[in-house]
Amino acid sequence: MSLKSFIPVTELSLPGGPRPTMPQSFHVMLKPRGAICNLDCSYCFYLRKEALFERDSSFKMSDEVLESFTRQYIEAQSVPEVTFAWQGGEPTLMGIEFFEKALECQRKYARPGMTIHNAFQTNGTLIDDEWCTFLRDNRFLVGLSLDGPRELHDANRVDKGGHPTFDRVYATLKRFQRYGIEHNVLCVVNSVNCHKPLEVYRFFRDERVQFMQFIPAVEQLPDGAVTDWTVPAEHWGRFLCGVFDEWVRKDVGRIFVQHFDMSLQAWMGMEPSLCVHAKTCGNALAMEHSGDLFSCDHFVRPEYYLGNIMRTPMKQMAASPFQRKFGQDKLDTLPRQCRECEVRFVCNGGCPKDRFITTADGEEGLNYLCAGYRMFFNHINGPMRTMARLLREQKPPAMIMDILAGRNPSNGTGAPAQIGRNSPCPCGSGLKYKRCCGKS
Repeated sequence: MSLKSFIPVTELSLPGGPRPTMPQSFHVMLKPRGAICNLDCSYCFYLRKEALFERDSSFKMSDEVLESFTRQYIEAQSVPEVTFAWQGGEPTLMGIEFFEKALECQRKYARPGMTIHNAFQTNGTLIDDEWCTFLRDNRFLVGLSLDGPRELHDANRVDKGGHPTFDRVYATLKRFQRYGIEHNVLCVVNSVNCHKPLEVYRFFRDERVQFMQFIPAVEQLPDGAVTDWTVPAEHWGRFLCGVFDEWVRKDVGRIFVQHFDMSLQAWMGMEPSLCVHAKTCGNALAMEHSGDLFSCDHFVRPEYYLGNIMRTPMKQMAASPFQRKFGQDKLDTLPRQCRECEVRFVCNGGCPKDRFITTADGEEGLNYLCAGYRMFFNHINGPMRTMARLLREQKPPAMIMDILAGRNPSNGTGAPAQIGRNSPCPCGSGLKYKRCCGKS
């Protein structure tokens, strides 16, 4: 059954509530090739989205849809910087010529003084020197999917013939580094590599990866269980804790891990910028190759189909009562266990797509990863509190490494003095060093 059989939810009325307001800006994840990909990763939830569309669909974004999207997207933003995020499927299947047209459209519709960025997520298997030249010359920020060293990556990331892909992806990482392309690595943490946090992190660090993202693989089955590749909640927490313990002692200020940067924002009293842990959502939509717009990349389902940009203005759909309620529901549907949790300020219940288990007292809507998140956010509380204090004092957070090593970096010039185990902890907690940052 195709989406043509469904009424866009933006055409359905919602009872009561205030008139929706247009967000100053919103983000759209673009799928120019839809769900089409040259790989067959075992944990990919997106390949099945192909069934939503007509069988005769080309699964290629037309020039008309590209131009209409570019114009509407730029017109709808009330901020001076706009980012186009190209994903898939696999976006390189569109070819360089398509992205050259995209850049032409951006130049055509950009307002005076507006800065436009392009972000590009790829599995890396089709990247050659021509692609690297294009990406570098046009200053694309590129995300490269890589799940760790060979045996961990190839456990799930195989091509349509079932062949491993590590060698091709690793070669692309080295190309990016040679060409000076701004890039990060996106690692999907699953039931295989979740047991090897240090092996994964040290591999990336040894390969000179400076920016890392760790994404938990989670999918619920129709019977309520989860897939065999889903990362167990506790192992997700242990994975993050293991990586953090290595990073906070050796690599602060040198390597940047998305979850750690986001956490520091929260300990500084700011709302986390990562949508997974923001209080509300609804400003990160997804658009398929056909111009069909959905509430979120994780909700590309008929019940979250907002409409098509060739028939309904994108701005209208983004500000629709349905979409505004979708974003607000993230906050309004938090179960009591979350509302009373000590780490709510940084967690905020996690992504709504993963809220499918019940709380200890039987209330629905608890995040499947709750145990892991709670473990991790409590584990990092001391160091995060210290780094937040350092930032407020206009000192580099990297000083945490001296503190954790038992050296007092603020005792004047020269080599840092050792901190006695019974001395007050330099983090300012009021506890002895051995009971706080010096606790092994």
